[in-house]
Amino acid sequence: MSLEGLRTEIHEIDQELVRLIARRTYVADSIASVKDAEDLPTTDETQEQRVMDRAGENADRFDVDSNLVKAIFRLLIELNKVEQRENR
Repeated sequence: MSLEGLRTEIHEIDQELVRLIARRTYVADSIASVKDAEDLPTTDETQEQRVMDRAGENADRFDVDSNLVKAIFRLLIELNKVEQRENR
């Protein structure tokens, strides 16, 4: 495949990643609404650890650097928590 073809593929993957982040954010916002309605705390460290464990397992499964994947997920979790706090 040519360089331009590979760059096009990266562009398509980037778009899909952003679409998935938007979808994840939407679901996280829905979770925040449930937490608010049930008067639950914004932070759930047990659930966050499950997410991080799952991220590490998926990284290993796809042969991607686990630390990098976990760093990305930490950022996603933090962004969702900030948004949840702002919307409460």
